[in-house]
Amino acid sequence: MEKCPLCGGEKKQGYTIYSVDLNFGVVVVKKVPAMICSQCGEEWIDSKTAKKLENIVNSARQTHSELEVLSFQP
Repeated sequence: MEKCPLCGGEKKQGYTIYSVDLNFGVVVVKKVPAMICSQCGEEWIDSKTAKKLENIVNSARQTHSELEVLSFQP
């Protein structure tokens, strides 16, 4: 198991919620895969997942959605 660089706890595969305030609206993405520290709760998202989240946020920014709640689709 990989160790957390912040507290030394174990990083385990899990899920998180990702949210962004766009000033005109909010995007919430549920069930985002992440590595989560079992001790301090810090979360890490890999680059492939981050790129997909970036695309989701950019799409919401273009449509000026006031509120968008989605489940992550790998």
